[in-house]
Amino acid sequence: MLFLGLTGSIATGKSTVSSLLSRPPYSLSVIDADLIARQVVKPGTAGYNAIVRHFGSTTPDLLLPEDGSKGRPLNRPALGRRVFGQGEEREKDRKVLNSIVHPAVGKEMYKQMVWAYLKGHWAVVLDIPLLFESGWEKYCGTILVVGVTDPAIQMKRLRERDPHLSEEDARNRVMSQGDVREKAQRCLKRGPGRGVVVWNDSDKDHLKKEIDRVMQEIRQGSPRWWSTLLWLCPPLAALSGLLSWYRMRKVQLAWAEEEKKEKAKL
Repeated sequence: MLFLGLTGSIATGKSTVSSLLSRPPYSLSVIDADLIARQVVKPGTAGYNAIVRHFGSTTPDLLLPEDGSKGRPLNRPALGRRVFGQGEEREKDRKVLNSIVHPAVGKEMYKQMVWAYLKGHWAVVLDIPLLFESGWEKYCGTILVVGVTDPAIQMKRLRERDPHLSEEDARNRVMSQGDVREKAQRCLKRGPGRGVVVWNDSDKDHLKKEIDRVMQEIRQGSPRWWSTLLWLCPPLAALSGLLSWYRMRKVQLAWAEEEKKEKAKL
């Protein structure tokens, strides 16, 4: 089974691509890290309790009024204002939040990945906004980055989608997820078939055509007969997965070393 990593940056169209891949003619199973991240911080969960303990006393509007669930839901915009943006304090708070949410998200994703394999899917989409930053790239046989060539497009789309965001809030959220053009370069470093990029600067019809193009390329590199063979022979699937992990781990380390050398030149 192919683990197809899907990433990008906020307001680049990644969610639209995820939706397209989940419907015919692809009908792929999608493991959505953002959706899981919301589920693991619902009232009553361990993640919710940890967030309230850490941020509650210093973020007065952290919780919304009760909505009939087990408690008061998190006020996500208020929490976002607390952790997104520049500055040592915000960076520290963001790390705390990530340390609470990421382990719970990872555990649930592993469960869903195993379940997708047992159901015999030829591929499963790992929809992860911070795929490279979280280290999940090494688990992906192929990565698809959805990007835009101009940051102004991101800002415009984000404020149209979330009109409650100020220009500063929108800029902070865009910056917090890194430069999508750098993600595209990192993706292509993986080599043909293992890293593909879709530039979503135009309309949805153009995006659909681009997805058709890249999915044909991906399908050629991971035919259904191979996926079926891996499903019928779990030891072969385990060996194939380990080999893929090893190759992609080498790419990951090579990129980190290249970044280190570039920083040393500054």
